[in-house]
Amino acid sequence: MSELASLVESAFVKENFPCGRICDEQAREAKLIQSSLLPTTGLCYESVEIAFRFIPFSYVGGDFADFFLLPDGFIGIYLGDVVGKGLPAAMYAALVMGTLRGIHKTGTDTAHVLALLNERLVQRSIRGRFCSTLYALFNSATRELIFSNAGMPLPLLVSGAACRQLGEGGFPSGMFAGATYGRHVVQLSPGDCVLFATDGLHELRNGEEVEFCTTQMEKVWAQCGCKSATESVNFVFDRQMAFSGGSPPHDDITAVVLKVLP
Repeated sequence: MSELASLVESAFVKENFPCGRICDEQAREAKLIQSSLLPTTGLCYESVEIAFRFIPFSYVGGDFADFFLLPDGFIGIYLGDVVGKGLPAAMYAALVMGTLRGIHKTGTDTAHVLALLNERLVQRSIRGRFCSTLYALFNSATRELIFSNAGMPLPLLVSGAACRQLGEGGFPSGMFAGATYGRHVVQLSPGDCVLFATDGLHELRNGEEVEFCTTQMEKVWAQCGCKSATESVNFVFDRQMAFSGGSPPHDDITAVVLKVLP
């Protein structure tokens, strides 16, 4: 473990587990549990490759993500960002992930999934807690991407030499009862690459507190058209870390990359 990582871990334990060594072990257990809820590797299936990266702000984080094969041949993808940081945010993220895993088996309509998630979180309302969520489906046979967005940064598509944002946002999950969400359909082509990310990636700052703006993010992502999903996510994180000059992140950072194979 690096010196910086040790300092982050020590500060987190003192803040969230002030009782000492026994609670330090509890913190490690919390990290292990969160790791078990996240993807352990990427996914390659027929015409698509998916890669993933997660960097928590502290010992555990409030971001979450997963991707999986569904019985109808679709690939499901979701990711989100809970308001707040640390252990309380991580516990709420686990609640959201458990709820989503029960919902996504009920159908393939992404807008319905997010609307149902919102209602269930509102029914279990926790003051000051809500999350941004994006749920997507990819049809590997037709290369059609379908998604709905509850307050997440817009996905970025690089196709050929062009880079553009996809869809629109919506109310975060668990904030307002009765919220509805749009359903966006994008026809992808071989070689296309889509970046889904939480705002921790888009709002990374350097030592002078200058934020990595959306325009810069699009320029970086536009260079990933000829790269694999794994190469793309590594390239983006390397460029972002170079911009930050080694400054620690101000938020959890999560990214899922979908690459349409030739």
